[in-house]
Amino acid sequence: MTPHISDLIIYPIKSLKGIRLSTVDVTNRGLANDRRWMLVDENGTFISQRKHPSLALLKQEIKGNEIHISHSQTGEELLAFSMEEPNTTPFEVTVWDDSCLAKPVAETADKFFSDYLKMPVRLCYMHEDSNRQADQRYAVSEADQVSFADGYPILIISEESLDLLNSKVDEPLSMDRFRPNIVLKGLAPHEEDTLKEIVINGLTLHGVKPCARCVLTTVNPETAEKGKEPLKTLATYRKTGSKILFGENFIPASAGQLKVGYAVEVKERKEPAIQ
Repeated sequence: MTPHISDLIIYPIKSLKGIRLSTVDVTNRGLANDRRWMLVDENGTFISQRKHPSLALLKQEIKGNEIHISHSQTGEELLAFSMEEPNTTPFEVTVWDDSCLAKPVAETADKFFSDYLKMPVRLCYMHEDSNRQADQRYAVSEADQVSFADGYPILIISEESLDLLNSKVDEPLSMDRFRPNIVLKGLAPHEEDTLKEIVINGLTLHGVKPCARCVLTTVNPETAEKGKEPLKTLATYRKTGSKILFGENFIPASAGQLKVGYAVEVKERKEPAIQ
């Protein structure tokens, strides 16, 4: 089978449910609208499912030029806000070891998420003038940018990697736990680790670093309950040093467009993260 895209997913607000798309534009920060919004605490530090698993139950949809938030279990619509860049004063926010500027979205959004999480939070937007470099230890160039994603613009996982994991666990796990942007089909399990340079629809993507996984993957995306899987099983065959690896981080070389079904051309390979 020719390797091809089987799924495309964006997460406009970091750590909420993803949105599946059939076609998506690619920017220097990653897939268009992916993780351009983020929740932060009173200190401007990002908030995620790692400490707030109930975020997994918030569904987001793009309707026209608005993002609509609803509860995945009840279907109740909870919030809607404009995707236009807010006319507000930027402030400093922190994602892991990085700091950059972001703009507050709206007081109504802050109130909803603060009530939902039972703590003061703000919803912010990464405006076009905000500068957050991709980790220069692995980036292709100093010009490489990233949104509010953990470290790199695009995460790719193959269906075959998940199939292998599911052959080892008691209950099958969904791809949603791993929050990829691009899902490929037609590879060997974990072959994505070996893809140093690929081309899809004329767009070059550089594979720069395997993705180290954390407790967020143990949150059931349907119930927000935490368990031991998949880390318990992955640790038996995907551990190197203290890190458990699943998926590969990529950086786009330019703007472009991707579509489900597009073929993947492998231009250059590298040694896999785990032999």
